[in-house]
Amino acid sequence: MPTHDQNDDQEREYDLRWAESAEHKEPSARARMLAARWKHNPPGPVPFRADPGPSAPRRSSWVSTAVVLGCVALVIVVIGYLNTRPY
Repeated sequence: MPTHDQNDDQEREYDLRWAESAEHKEPSARARMLAARWKHNPPGPVPFRADPGPSAPRRSSWVSTAVVLGCVALVIVVIGYLNTRPY
């Protein structure tokens, strides 16, 4: 005897087969809206990809490494200074 879950799966599979075999599928609300809008005012051509805009020059990796190491060294010096000063 099939369990409840198996019945749900069989019904769902049947529903999917029934829906996919439909002769006509109604377009979505967005598709209908765009079709109505474009009927009187068709969209112009659009390039596949936009041209990339000017980008900032990339810093080389050694500059980034130097900045990080400099910050770490500064933190170490500040902590050392705070630990060695008299109270």
